[in-house]
Amino acid sequence: MSHDEGYGYDDGERVGGTGQTRTRLPDAPGGDPYGGARRPARASRGLVTVVGVVVLLIAAIAFANQGGGEEEAGNGDAKSPTTSATAPTGTRPVAGRHNGVPAGFGHTEQGAGSAAANYAVVLNSDAMYDARRRRQIVAAVGNEASLTRLQAAYDSAYSAELFKKIGLTDNGTAPPDTTFVSRTSPVGTKVLSYADAAAEVDVWCHELFGLTGEKSTKPVTSSWYTLTVKLTWNGSDWKVLGTTQRTGPTPVTGDNPVSSSDDIAGAVNEFGGFTYAR
Repeated sequence: MSHDEGYGYDDGERVGGTGQTRTRLPDAPGGDPYGGARRPARASRGLVTVVGVVVLLIAAIAFANQGGGEEEAGNGDAKSPTTSATAPTGTRPVAGRHNGVPAGFGHTEQGAGSAAANYAVVLNSDAMYDARRRRQIVAAVGNEASLTRLQAAYDSAYSAELFKKIGLTDNGTAPPDTTFVSRTSPVGTKVLSYADAAAEVDVWCHELFGLTGEKSTKPVTSSWYTLTVKLTWNGSDWKVLGTTQRTGPTPVTGDNPVSSSDDIAGAVNEFGGFTYAR
């Protein structure tokens, strides 16, 4: 079982949120639930990729060779290049933690966005399937006045019925010879509203969810969703009042061949998940 921090969803409905349909890949020849390789990438696409890389390298070398020409020329009015919309921005990550969850976000729009992104990770991880760890997580991210309601809602959602539906044991653990995967990666955030004591943030997320193993009928699949997080400022940090979710935006699937169950299990166990997104 992997050890990321957050909660996942069942095959057809996300826990405690809006519905999200999940389609299982058909069994491939030989019985591997992960299916065979997808169609190979077209040769033309590979050529375009190579040409694109060469062009980027040439451009990077040319840019590096400029070597701060503006500064040498003494042009004090010259503007530095603007930051790309996709480049990481903002202040350094927070250093504080509460029950293993990042804490101490800035009392700014950026701080609210960072808090929402981190909370999306921890509230959509496999740790939420363990009752003790789930209560610690909710206590760390939830607003104190809302804790009783939040704890009851999450405890009710993570039921034995849910565990059975997604292929887990009655206590929320992976069956023998399998690895349970529930890992979310924030792709970006958008602050919908911001005030001194309240904020609402959309977090665009990519998620891996399912069970690895030769006999698994719930293979690990990827999905995209947007989590809307309502936050309140408690005087020292941003805390969760509630969340809602909708499917997408979802990009077109690429031509990468599907990996085997062993490859997925190995990657999940060898690559640690991130808990900070700016």
